[in-house]
Amino acid sequence: MTVFDLLIEYIRSGRIRIDRSRFPQLVTYHDPCNYGRKARMRFGHGYFEEPRWILDRCVERWVDLYPNRMHQTCCGGGGGTLTSGYNPERIHYGRRKIEQIRAVGAEMVAVPCHSCHAQLESIKETHGMEGLEVKYLWELVADALLPG
Repeated sequence: MTVFDLLIEYIRSGRIRIDRSRFPQLVTYHDPCNYGRKARMRFGHGYFEEPRWILDRCVERWVDLYPNRMHQTCCGGGGGTLTSGYNPERIHYGRRKIEQIRAVGAEMVAVPCHSCHAQLESIKETHGMEGLEVKYLWELVADALLPG
């Protein structure tokens, strides 16, 4: 079971209830390489639709990046590049992802991957997106929870 499966089960069953109005800003979703493209190639299933289903229940306005799913662009933080010492390269390759986010006008990007989260947080200022909020998908769910 993945965090996607767990969140979907909790939302569908009513175990947790969500207030979609808590996020008025435009949100986008970044498909991490490992949960998407690589998972599909290695295990026959990429997690593309599950996070989008969750987003549909958590925010009123979200938009996909282009390209996405199997054709998404890596954030530049894969393979542990944050600790590899290749900072100029990591920052350079991350520019493409920041440009995708900027192109759709999103103020927040939801990600399920620790490497992607850290990468986007670390490069957003360098590429002129200081105001971009980077949230884990489950953090977004937690912030949208209704009491009881």
